[in-house]
Amino acid sequence: MKKLITFILYPLLFTPILHANENFSVEIEALKLVMEQYKEDTESNLELDIQDKKPIYMALKQDECNATVEVTEKTGLEVINTESFDVNVCLKEIYKVIN
Repeated sequence: MKKLITFILYPLLFTPILHANENFSVEIEALKLVMEQYKEDTESNLELDIQDKKPIYMALKQDECNATVEVTEKTGLEVINTESFDVNVCLKEIYKVIN
């Protein structure tokens, strides 16, 4: 009886987890593209005075191909820099938003 209940409930419990990547695929791909570019840019612009700069990434989906990614650099509680990017995942293009 326990095996029957487990057999019925197991797919129902884990099916939403399998669809999470499909729901957030645009955001995930946009984050990957920006992280790759941002890592290259920060490696070329090494600032030796700030050792503990840590970027924080946030992505917002606009439609099936576009997302906005915001990168905030922080050292502890201090916000050093904030940059925004418009990302077209279908064309794999990244545009920096100038405020």
